[in-house]
Amino acid sequence: VSMSASTAKRVLKIEAEGILQLAKKAGKSFDKAVQLILKSKGRVVVTGMGKSGLVSQKIAATLSSTGTPSLFLSPAEALHWDLGKAAKRDIVLALSNSGETDELKTLLPLLKRMGCKIILFTGNVHSAMARMGDVIVDVGVKKEACPLRLAPTASTTAALAMGDALAVALMEAQGFTEKDFALFHPAGELGRRLHMKVADIMRKGNHVPRVAQDASFPKIVREINAKKVGSTCVVGKGGILKGIIVDGDLRRAMLKNPDVSRW
Repeated sequence: VSMSASTAKRVLKIEAEGILQLAKKAGKSFDKAVQLILKSKGRVVVTGMGKSGLVSQKIAATLSSTGTPSLFLSPAEALHWDLGKAAKRDIVLALSNSGETDELKTLLPLLKRMGCKIILFTGNVHSAMARMGDVIVDVGVKKEACPLRLAPTASTTAALAMGDALAVALMEAQGFTEKDFALFHPAGELGRRLHMKVADIMRKGNHVPRVAQDASFPKIVREINAKKVGSTCVVGKGGILKGIIVDGDLRRAMLKNPDVSRW
């Protein structure tokens, strides 16, 4: 095994172990976080700085797409001009592995003063920020995957996984269905798979190419060309479908009998 592959395996093992440790921590505090959000009449405002901020954006997006209205609030921008994004009924989900992020330590008291409840995802349950939270969820890991123990790696993965767990728990508690999911994902592959029905794309009435059983070759060609489907239905009395003619059928017929005038 190459040195790079060996490193990859070590990193993945450390991060996987970090997530597995969370299973033991998702207890009463996690339940309280879920109930707090379910009882709220506002949104979930997710906030974090740096790498935690990037994780916060993903959690906010997942919550919103699974039935829990949510938005991301940058702590730095909130302290200068964006604090109005949060409102009294909102639940704030703050992410800080150290629990000592300066911008959040300044921001959280302001949000509490506005009437927001605070859920904190942190690796330090005895931190300054932990004393400000209404619900503290421990997302700490034993070590980072970074060999210098400096770059957020396993800790951000753990916070992201706990965010996914929160979104799924809320989905189940709210009875979020496939129909609801389709409503929030009308475009792209998900939209086509979950939302679109045959009736949405099928042709109806005069838009359906059709010719009678005794139609001439020119008429068949004109119908295929006019309806731009590459084929036409062949119908009998009462509009009963008798068959279908496609472009390939015409090409093969012409190869056997090039004299179209005799058709």
